[in-house]
Amino acid sequence: MASVIKQGLQPLMISEAPSYANKLFYSLGFLSAVSFIMLVVTGVVMSMFGPDWWLTNGVGKFLRSIHLWSTQAFVLFIILHLLVVFLTSAFKKPRRLTWVIGVFMLLLVMLEAEFGFVLRGDFSSQWRSLQGADFYNGAGLGYWINSLNYKQVYGIHIAVIPFLFVGLLGIHYLLVRVLGIAKPYRKDVEVRTVPANHKALFTRGGAVVVAIIALAAVFPSPFLKPTSIAEIAQKDSSLMAKTLVGEFDASSDTANYVDNIAPYTFSTKTVFIDQPYQQISQLNPSSVNQLNLLKAEATTLQTKQLDNAKTFFETWNGSSALPKDNHIISIVESLVNMAKTGLYESSLSAANAEAKSNDNSTYVLRFLADSGVLEERAVGLTMTTDQYGMLHEESKRAPGAWWLVPIGVLNHTVLSGDQNGDRDAAIIFGSFFLAMIAFPFVPFVNQIPDKLKVYKLIWREKK
Repeated sequence: MASVIKQGLQPLMISEAPSYANKLFYSLGFLSAVSFIMLVVTGVVMSMFGPDWWLTNGVGKFLRSIHLWSTQAFVLFIILHLLVVFLTSAFKKPRRLTWVIGVFMLLLVMLEAEFGFVLRGDFSSQWRSLQGADFYNGAGLGYWINSLNYKQVYGIHIAVIPFLFVGLLGIHYLLVRVLGIAKPYRKDVEVRTVPANHKALFTRGGAVVVAIIALAAVFPSPFLKPTSIAEIAQKDSSLMAKTLVGEFDASSDTANYVDNIAPYTFSTKTVFIDQPYQQISQLNPSSVNQLNLLKAEATTLQTKQLDNAKTFFETWNGSSALPKDNHIISIVESLVNMAKTGLYESSLSAANAEAKSNDNSTYVLRFLADSGVLEERAVGLTMTTDQYGMLHEESKRAPGAWWLVPIGVLNHTVLSGDQNGDRDAAIIFGSFFLAMIAFPFVPFVNQIPDKLKVYKLIWREKK
């Protein structure tokens, strides 16, 4: 069987290579491909059975852990592969296009990994989706990418990005196959051409597979129960009420979002107050509709009721008697009780499903963010960018998106105190990738690797 597979792959394999190309340095591209295959296999199975399976079933949990560690290996090998290409100046003509495609592949991989974290279905997903939404909106991409939209992210993660990546991977490998492994561009460096050691290559690939499975068994992907609106209402009625008042008078973070583009162009009063309260009225047609009475009041009286409501809910414990003739307090109290049963969150989800520009959990997550509970919990778990939270998951046992640490560094330096940090981080991040793409074409700058002379270690012939 092994010989049949080997014969089938033979036309795709490079038969001869420089002697140093049989070392681990030149297996990194292949190892990243092995990690990608692991991701595809586990991802396909997980998508077939769904989130409930990979969050609750023993086999599903293990497969989710393999998927996590395959991601870690995938990103690591691609970054190391690009680093070797950089240090050996293997981006020089005629291999400039190969480098450019590799940079685009790295960008896609980082996006794919971040969308994967958003899809996990735990508290980490809630927090990262909000942070991602801020980043994409700051970058001006919020109209096309809403990381609070689970269905959209799911489609991008399992179809769009993998399709693009496989296409780029095919072109990338075709170029390598046609041009061969880059030989030293320096005339003073001589190397022998030897048969490519395919056995060593596949042995290393097998070792990576074993290592990923072992790490998944020892350090499983963590799961921390997501936060719900019902949980907030049950634990702290005052917080729930104050959050609702903030949505009522448009003083919440969502209502005053700096990057006022999709998905936050909705009226918080309409979504978080009017629509769910009307549902309450429909369920109890004999009750007095306080919202209609409020609308009939004079503007000055509405403002006075709102001020009184803010004062009242500062110390409200959820059971103290309500003052009479304040429609806003009555409305908010009804919504708090609705939230305790879980119906309020269901109402927001249903409203999302009907909205043209939103879907799934946008409204729910924005309300949770406005309450401040998500950030408070993230700080307690040291998950914020200010705490370099991208380095680990909430369990602190499994690694997170460590490749995003530069964003944490930016937040502590040039973006410290920057009111437009998400926008400026996106500009810096985008500029960095554009610089990477342009690097092979810039005179003098593209000579930097040659000056470093690290190529001597990589090009050293294997004895």
